[in-house]
Amino acid sequence: MSAEAIKKVCKAHGHQVKVEIQGAMGIENELSKSEIEGADMIVFANDVGISKSERFAKVKDKILKLTPHEVIKNPEVIFKSV
Repeated sequence: MSAEAIKKVCKAHGHQVKVEIQGAMGIENELSKSEIEGADMIVFANDVGISKSERFAKVKDKILKLTPHEVIKNPEVIFKSV
């Protein structure tokens, strides 16, 4: 649900977005190294740890950490930190 909220709010603001989902099915739509490094912002909307988190080591300053509840309740929160 948070993935859909992120997609919807980014589209409404005219931003391109790719959402990686990590869950019971493993990693779906996994971000590539170039996608991670080329991102303007990376949103972690998670309650549990991130698999393969070392992929994000070089872009720590681009990461916004939120809970899924925060994103679902108010997806605009993503743009309030920019």
